Amino acid sequence: MARKLGRTTDQRMALLRGLATDLIIHERLETTQAKAKELRSVVEKMITLGKRGDLHARRQAASFLYNAEASENEDAVQKLFSDIASRYEERQGGYTRVLKLGPRRGDGAEMAVIELV
Repeated sequence: MARKLGRTTDQRMALLRGLATDLIIHERLETTQAKAKELRSVVEKMITLGKRGDLHARRQAASFLYNAEASENEDAVQKLFSDIASRYEERQGGYTRVLKLGPRRGDGAEMAVIELV
């Protein structure tokens, strides 16, 4: 069963869309451990779509990810399909790594770094 992260479905999906887009652009994020573990499955599915590489997969990824700029001439979907998918062509899953950081100072929430391997 998926984690609810204390949010309604639409809030949770918006959160995961934003985190997935940021992870694809920056390739490394610092967030809470629960969010990182939930984000892992979403990003793995996006990279699998990127590896498929056909028009339908591109449209599925574009419908989920936000239209954020990765650089001046490239957005998140283009980066996913051109750079990231080709990097993991030989790899059968396991594209992300979650490293625990310890508790956050303000509220004691367990923090983690999620990054592309």
